[in-house]
This record gives sequence, C-alpha cells and structure tokens, in this order.
Amino acid sequence: MQFSSIDWIFVFSYFIFVLSVGFYFSKKAGRNIENFFISGRSLPWWIAGTSMVATTFGADTPLAVTEIVAKNGIAGNWLWWNFILGGMMTVFLFSKLWRRSEVLTDIEFTELRYSGKPASILRGFRAVYLGLPVNCMIMAWGILAMSSILGVTFSFPKYKAIIISLIIAVFYSVLSGFWGVVVTDLFQFVIAMTGSIALAVISIEHVGGIEILKSKVIQINPEALNFFPSLSSSSLPFITFFVYIAIQWWATWYPGSEPGGGGYVAQRMLATKNEKHAVFATLWFNIAHYALRPWPWILVALCSLIVFPNLSDAKMGYPKMMVTFLPTGLKGLMIAAFFGAFMSTIDTHLNWGASYIVNDFYKRFIKKKASPSHYVLVSRITIIIIMIFAGFTAYWLESIKGAWELLIAVGAGTGLIYILRWYWWRINAWSEISAMVCSFITAVILLKTPLGEGGDLNWAYRIIITVGITTFVWIMVTLLTPPVDKEHLVNFYKKIHPPGIWKSIQHKISVGNNNQSLLPDIINWILGTILIYSALFGFGKLILLEFGKGIFFLLITFISSIALFKNLSKFKTDQGGLK
Repeated sequence: MQFSSIDWIFVFSYFIFVLSVGFYFSKKAGRNIENFFISGRSLPWWIAGTSMVATTFGADTPLAVTEIVAKNGIAGNWLWWNFILGGMMTVFLFSKLWRRSEVLTDIEFTELRYSGKPASILRGFRAVYLGLPVNCMIMAWGILAMSSILGVTFSFPKYKAIIISLIIAVFYSVLSGFWGVVVTDLFQFVIAMTGSIALAVISIEHVGGIEILKSKVIQINPEALNFFPSLSSSSLPFITFFVYIAIQWWATWYPGSEPGGGGYVAQRMLATKNEKHAVFATLWFNIAHYALRPWPWILVALCSLIVFPNLSDAKMGYPKMMVTFLPTGLKGLMIAAFFGAFMSTIDTHLNWGASYIVNDFYKRFIKKKASPSHYVLVSRITIIIIMIFAGFTAYWLESIKGAWELLIAVGAGTGLIYILRWYWWRINAWSEISAMVCSFITAVILLKTPLGEGGDLNWAYRIIITVGITTFVWIMVTLLTPPVDKEHLVNFYKKIHPPGIWKSIQHKISVGNNNQSLLPDIINWILGTILIYSALFGFGKLILLEFGKGIFFLLITFISSIALFKNLSKFKTDQGGLK
C-alpha cells in the first residue's frame, strides 16, 4: 500500500500524542501501585466506561467479526452478542458491590470473600494463571491481528510486524501506568470509531450501495443477513445458537465478559469515584460496545465477501478492504485507528496482568513489605516480561476465532460460581478450585474425542457437557467441604451488604437483617437488556433499509430507556452522587 505524506502525518501524530501522554503521567503513575493500577480510585464514569469500550475494540476485533460473518453470517455474532445478558447483570447486580469491596484487583477479592489456606492458594494460582498464560493468549490474538494488518499494508514479514507492535506497546505501557491507559483510551476510541465508520461507508459505495450489497451477499449465502439462525440453518446450527443464549453468558468465564464482573472491567469499576460512577460506567460500556459499535465491522465484512470471495483466510478481508479502497489521508487515519485499537487493548492487558502478578502474587507471597516505589518498579519489569511471553504466543497462534472458542471452552462451568459467591454464603474457595480444575480437565479430554474435531456443532456439545459436569462437581464439593469461617463471612457481609442467602450470617450481626431486595436490580437488568438488543437490531434494520422493523425496534429502545433511567434516578449511595 502506497503511503502519502498526509498518511504518515496521521500515523506519526498519533504516536506523538500517546507518547506525550505516557511521559506526562509517568510521575503520577509512579507514586504507588494504587495509582499505577487503578488511578487512585478517582475516575468519573464517562472516562472509566469509555476505557472499557476502547479496550474491547482491539485490532483483532474487526478481523474476528469478519471471520465470523464469512463463516456464519450476521447471526454468527451471537458468539459475543449473548454476553449482553451477563454484561447488564454486571451493571445492575454487581458493579456497586465491586466498588464497595475496595480491593485493588478482582483476584484480591478471593481472600476478602474466602478464608484460610485454600483462599490464599486460589488467589496465588489465579494471579499467575490469569496474569501470564491466559492474559498472553488474549494479547496474542491482538498482536496477531495487528501483525496481519501491518503485513498486508506494508508487506512486512510476520515476525517484524510483531516486534514493531511489541516495542510500541511495552514502551508506552511501562511509562504511563493506568492513568495513561484511560486518558489515551478516550482519544483511541474516537479515532478507531471514525476510521471504522469511514471504511464501512466507502466499502458500501464501492459495491454499489446497500441494496446491491444485500442481493450479492444473499447469492453467496442465503442466510448471511439473518439476525437469528433458523432451526435448519446450514450456516449456524441452532443448537450452537441455543448454547450462546441459554448457557454461555452465565456459565462460562471469558475476559471482559465474566459472569459477575471481573478482569479489566472490574479494574475500571474499582477505579471509579464511587458506586454510582461504577454503575454508569459499566452501563455506558455495554451500550457503546454492543449497540453502537458492531455495524461498521459487519458491513465491511459483508462487502469483503463480494470483493474477495475466495480468500483462504477470511479475516484478512478487512485489511484488504482498507488497502484496496481507502483514499490518501484516510489510509493513514485507518492505520492510526488500528494502532489506537491495538494500543488500547494491549496497554490494558499489560497493566491488568501486571496488577495480578505484583499485587496478588509478588506482594502477597514473596515480598509483603516494601516501599511504594519498589512495587512500581516491579510492576514495570513485570509488564516487559508479560509482553515477551505474549509475543511468543502470538507467533504460533493461527485463528482468532479459534482462540476465542478455546478460552470459552476451558472456562465453561465456572461462571455460576462468580455470580453466586456474592449471594450465597455457602460458596467457598474449594468451589472455585474444583470448578477450574474440572472445567479444564473436561475441556482437554473432549478435545481428544471426535467432539474435538472442530465445527460449531461439536463446540456446542463440548460446552454443554463441560458445563454439566463442572456444575455437578463444584456443587458436590461445596456441600461436602467446610464452609468459610463464620467470623470472616460476618466481616465480608458488614463491608459489602450483599443481598441473597445470608440469613445465617445476619443472625450473628447485632444490627439485624438489613438485607436488600434483588427485585429492583433484576427489573433494571431486564430493561437494560431489552434496551441494548432492541437498539442493536433497530440500527441494523435501518442500515439494511428495513425501515419498518428498524423503527419498531428503536421504539422499544426509547420506551425501555425512559423506564430504565427513571429507575436509575432513584439510585442511592453512601459515597455521594455524581460530581
């Protein structure tokens, strides 16, 4: 791809900006690990929420969506659309509880909720497991996507593209800490959205408009434009769709969409000013992530089916559309946008993974008492180590979608624990340990059977089997092992005030039963879910020129929005309102 001086100006301007932010916040981030990892708990909802959105807009995301649409049509996006249900549950049932916990990481929550040696073992293991292998896999598919884009646009060998991506990411992340992450995320989100919308508009013009796009896509795949698969769908088996909407969102652990909240979403909730900011941050994240952002990617993916119908690697249709159709100036903007998307994901995962390694392993088990500057230095070194591991992982990773499915399969069956541990006193550390071990073993064994041969149908059956076995095992282990120490549970209850099944703990508290009702939160969860799905479908129908259906869905969006925000106006917090 030929780059003009204007294109290079866009790219270099982007790097100058982010490096400037990195230098600016380097001193502030270096004060202590609370500043380095959660910005001193001072973020307003709009910064924290936009940072969540930017993080999930990685360089890999549009490529993965292109791969999904090429194989399964629009309905294939239910692989991640189903997480709306869990995301809205996080907004209304968990975000305020997370902020109330005042932990530094969601893994530190382990010893707040559980007691004894099992709790400390679980905390240490999850810190290393999620901070290194799992985190490196997540970063690896982002690096793989960025290297693919650079390889297409500049004809770089894969290893050179990966090295360039690593150097840029690690230098900026080591400098700025979480302050730089969230501030640059605002800028990165704007340019990434601008670039993706511009590419979608230009791609549609080059194929002749929406009507021609629809007719040609239907000729390639008659089911490609369906929002839902039919019972006899050849593109997406109905059993797979059933697993998406009925099991996956609550039963599986997936970074950024953890049942009950967790990971970098929890990190941003913990970084907000108070509970109300945590609620509004996660609400804005879910609206932007699911309702506003998917359609530019999907439209470019559909156009790529027409322009490049014989690609051996379907995900490469997205960067090829960039190279083929973007004019001078917009090419540079789009490359800058992809660097922005890439950086917003990588810097988050470097910071988030380092927070686990340093706060939940090194500080907890190796060097418990040291100066704040010492822990910040160790954090910066840890970021470099994680980046090296992620680079090697990226080199052998082949399929982004396949990595998504593998991670979901390995975490299948654990999700319900992350929901119930807030609401049922009987859950203990052995519940989580047994679920993690059983889920992993079952998933690995199934991969060695005929069900492990690949394909959406086999994947769905693997999830059903893994969830069923794992859920049975952890429930039995919970009932057969001693409960968490009562005094520990009393302290947890006094700090969090969770609703749910806590009567045996409430009896030990002299203030009596101050348990809260879950009904208002459940109503808001339902309203929020309706809002996002109706907005997602409404915008999609309007874009595809199906105006009657589009207006109908958007009317539902409007009604549910009014009801939801009326309920949210009654929000109460002991930590003050929005400022």
